[in-house]
Amino acid sequence: MFSILRFLFIFFFLFPSEVDPVKMTWSDSQKLTWEDFQGKPKLNSGYVATTNSGMSFSYSYSKSGNDIDYDYKVHSYFYPETSWYIPSKVDQHILNHEQTHFDISELHARILRKKIGNTVFSENIKSEIEKLYSETEQERVAMQHQFDKESDHSKNRERELQWEAFVQKEIIIHEPWN
Repeated sequence: MFSILRFLFIFFFLFPSEVDPVKMTWSDSQKLTWEDFQGKPKLNSGYVATTNSGMSFSYSYSKSGNDIDYDYKVHSYFYPETSWYIPSKVDQHILNHEQTHFDISELHARILRKKIGNTVFSENIKSEIEKLYSETEQERVAMQHQFDKESDHSKNRERELQWEAFVQKEIIIHEPWN
């Protein structure tokens, strides 16, 4: 049974379907540019740009007696086709704000890797590992909202800079889980 699960896991992740969205993996050496934002602007949204980013999570496991063997992958992605901007209303400051949203997703990918790596799983590994993902995803979404609220969607430049520094510091702290 677990051989079949491993096969299905490998099949689906090595041969993605044609409906998989275009995505960019987070990289410390490659920051977002406005050319990465390929979605159609929503002119009546009240915003001048939107970043669609998040975490991707997959795992496999097998049990043999009391031994549990597992493997997992966690990535943070930016989705160009659903991220957009209004060219006449943006500048480098706004791009930095959008990059921070992507950085928050990367931070939480590292936090999830740390949680999984530091957990000793029981025979209920499936529910335990999925709970870790769910908790971390809720934390990621909450931080995204808090960042927008406290920076007033980039209008409060002082808070914006504090948030950028905080997120970069946390990414460095979580470097071992890159």
